[in-house]
Amino acid sequence: MNIADIVAPERVRLAEDVQSKKRALEQLAEILTQGTPYLTASEIFNGLVAREKLGSTGIGDGVAIPHARMKGTDDCVGAFMRLPQPVDFESNDEQPVDLVFGLLVPEQSTEAHLNMLRRLAEMFSENQALAELRDAGDDATLHRVLLAHDPVTQ
Repeated sequence: MNIADIVAPERVRLAEDVQSKKRALEQLAEILTQGTPYLTASEIFNGLVAREKLGSTGIGDGVAIPHARMKGTDDCVGAFMRLPQPVDFESNDEQPVDLVFGLLVPEQSTEAHLNMLRRLAEMFSENQALAELRDAGDDATLHRVLLAHDPVTQ
């Protein structure tokens, strides 16, 4: 499974009007409903918040990977947002976050979940990928850059 399998172009956005972690998670939940018509934005938001309560999903360098295991989904579903300005995500490096990759996985999909998180963390550790994502001027370019840096397809 690669990023193109889980992130459709309509789930990649230059976000607007996001000034907090809560609002980032709300918008992410709304975007993720486009890949999970059987789940509501509220259910997804609650799943993401529950995971955040266990510890921040901010991985450093301005990147967060909020994720949740969800009943009612059979496949991994992803979404990506670049925020208009960085927000505090309580990351270990104490840097605010402007790149947010959301991931939903089936409740019983532990290994697939961990593999995808590992690959995303690898991709988001590359300075070139981060720079290109931050420079993308529109949603389509943001999606192309995201797919171009998928470690599985390189």
